[in-house]
Amino acid sequence: MIIRRRAVEDVGMQIAPMVDITWIMIIFFMVTNEIAESEFNVPIQLPIASAAVIPDDMAGRVIVNIDGKGSYYLGNDPIDLAELTSQLKRRMIEFPPLKVYLRADAQTAALKTKEFYRACAEAGAVEIVLGTFNRTR
Repeated sequence: MIIRRRAVEDVGMQIAPMVDITWIMIIFFMVTNEIAESEFNVPIQLPIASAAVIPDDMAGRVIVNIDGKGSYYLGNDPIDLAELTSQLKRRMIEFPPLKVYLRADAQTAALKTKEFYRACAEAGAVEIVLGTFNRTR
């Protein structure tokens, strides 16, 4: 009986799939970074606070901007107070708990921030972080 040996193939490492996955990851992170940075495009002069610290966990927060004129922005999109309240309530229902990051201009009237806090309370926000600038850092 003749036994034929099969040719032994050298199983090497395939690089093409790794290159494909690497490109997909690069594109994903570039798009994600662009989306994340776009929420900070509203021109705002943050107030200065000597004791300002960056919170440990900023993930999953709704970013609300109030410019010097008192206009509200959800991310980069202009929005009125009633619609903002509605959006915050919906966010609380869909993705609890509701955490908010407020970036208010140093020239924003106290009345506008008070209205904002009232809207957050009505929506059931559990935590509001205020954006400030620490000049000492």
